[in-house]
Amino acid sequence: MKAETAVKARYSNAAKAPEAALCCPVDYNPKYLEAIPSEVVEKDYGCGDPSKYLREGETVLDLGSGTGKICFIASQVVGPTGKVIGVDMTDDMLEVARRNAPSVAERIGYANVEFRKGRIQDLALDLQALDEELKKHPITDASSFLAADAMADDLRVRKPLIASDSVDVVVSNCVLNLVEARAKRQLFEEIFRVLRKGGRAVISDIVCDEEVPEHLQMDPELWSGCISGALTEEGFLRAFTEAGFYGVQILKMDNTPWRTVEGIEFRSMTIEAFKGKQGPCFERNQTVIYTGPFKEVLDDDGHRMERGVRYAVCDKTFNLYKKAPYSDCFEFIDPLTNIPLDEAKPFDCSRTSRRHPKETKGQDYHATTAASQCCDGGSCC
Repeated sequence: MKAETAVKARYSNAAKAPEAALCCPVDYNPKYLEAIPSEVVEKDYGCGDPSKYLREGETVLDLGSGTGKICFIASQVVGPTGKVIGVDMTDDMLEVARRNAPSVAERIGYANVEFRKGRIQDLALDLQALDEELKKHPITDASSFLAADAMADDLRVRKPLIASDSVDVVVSNCVLNLVEARAKRQLFEEIFRVLRKGGRAVISDIVCDEEVPEHLQMDPELWSGCISGALTEEGFLRAFTEAGFYGVQILKMDNTPWRTVEGIEFRSMTIEAFKGKQGPCFERNQTVIYTGPFKEVLDDDGHRMERGVRYAVCDKTFNLYKKAPYSDCFEFIDPLTNIPLDEAKPFDCSRTSRRHPKETKGQDYHATTAASQCCDGGSCC
């Protein structure tokens, strides 16, 4: 908990007076900043702008929301039909965000933002509710300590801070690196848990080009300064795939390092990752063709596909490829005769196999047709 204590202390102070060392230069859309009080803008810290990838009507969760800048920007992007939830563990940051929320709501004409107290690696535990319970039943000895632990478990189940499968998009701005190394895996699993099927994470964070040595990890000042807890570029992406995400891609990566420490470069990266590939696989004789530009690709399930070749895929994969971020990379061929899902047989997704055209058209397909009209309306020859 040493790193977490250093983070809380530093960000508590940063809520009272701006600290330039905590922030990378970021260009936010000025039209959204107009509605946000200067106190929020000056005391909020980040390394990217995940809000630019949001859409109208979405429910958004901002991890480590601080004084609320990203939340207040997001509230304008998602509009009155959307909803934004900010989670932070620092009371001073939450106080600034909550105090300014009514002012933002009045300026934009609607209120769709709320701020909750919690740790981003434990999104089930409502720390404000736990605080209230501990005031009634303070910890005074070992027995009361164990009782408080049980109370926390009970709150996670009965009144979770963020319910499972309840959020369209999880965003975060330079906060994941502040979580202790031993809690990192739980952090990514929590992001996955709260997202709805089909939801996505859009995360801006500091990453490094080499592993951070142990002596730097032991420095509380560097940890709270977004250095010591940074994952490598590869490790950051791998953490999402290990948590169950698919379609992980880099949306933005700074060429110039934000800081260099002992030859290790630390820079901002924004990624997008999707939830929704879980579930059974069924055979419906569907086909995909990878269109290029690479000679071949390897997808998240280990399927290696050559450009221009017809491949057999399950119904789930067929429909996933029709969505972002894959849709522009494939051609989709439905079977001539539809196989209802409730009649489809299981499909073995552990294999990669070509699909013969007759599987899609049907073995008895022997049609002969006249030449079709050219797409441009002219002569084909």
